[in-house]
Amino acid sequence: MHKNDNPEKLNANPINQWAEDDRPREKLLLKGKSSLSDAELIAILISSGSREESAVDLSKRILKNTSDNLIELSKLSIAELMKFKGIGEAKAISIIAALELGKRRRESEAMAKNKITSSRDAYEILQSDLTDLPHEEFWIMLLSNANKLIRKICISEGGYTGTVADPKKIFKLALEQNACSVVLAHNHPSDNLKPSEQDIKLTKKLVESGKFLDLKVIDHLIVGDTSYFSFADNGLI
Repeated sequence: MHKNDNPEKLNANPINQWAEDDRPREKLLLKGKSSLSDAELIAILISSGSREESAVDLSKRILKNTSDNLIELSKLSIAELMKFKGIGEAKAISIIAALELGKRRRESEAMAKNKITSSRDAYEILQSDLTDLPHEEFWIMLLSNANKLIRKICISEGGYTGTVADPKKIFKLALEQNACSVVLAHNHPSDNLKPSEQDIKLTKKLVESGKFLDLKVIDHLIVGDTSYFSFADNGLI
């Protein structure tokens, strides 16, 4: 055995004596990924800090600026991340790419189920599309007779306070895809999940219109950053 492969030799140098920038990588190797804090994981992404602070300290500063909330961090643009001293374009892109992969992983896990049996199932599939947006978007999920997802489609994009959902466009797409039912969804960038009067009126209009076409609107979700409101769960459909 090579002398550097001796576990006792490795452990003789405790973590608190490692160079600051080496700690997250070594900690991951010795203790596993779940042992790392958010700041340590980000430090691995950016690799180095600046002359004044280590990668870990820089990561802590960035997280503190976003209230230690990864959702808030994911809303920052490349330009906003680059305002932190020590973060250049390449590092900013690495952070954004990693957070986007996390979102897509959640969506992939939800899509693997393929069948919508609850509002939670629908929310998990749409969450990555409708969170972290500075504006409203209106989406639909088209389902088969067995409630399996056929397709999800963005119908429209709007401003901070609203977007337009054209019933003709919605039902045209549903008929073209041979859908048997539809789930409606839009986000509230303000994170206020309470439906507006306009939301309620639009939902009633789409539910009634769907009946004439034998296309059931089974739910309407209002999506926030970490939660959602379901019209069906709250007896509004």
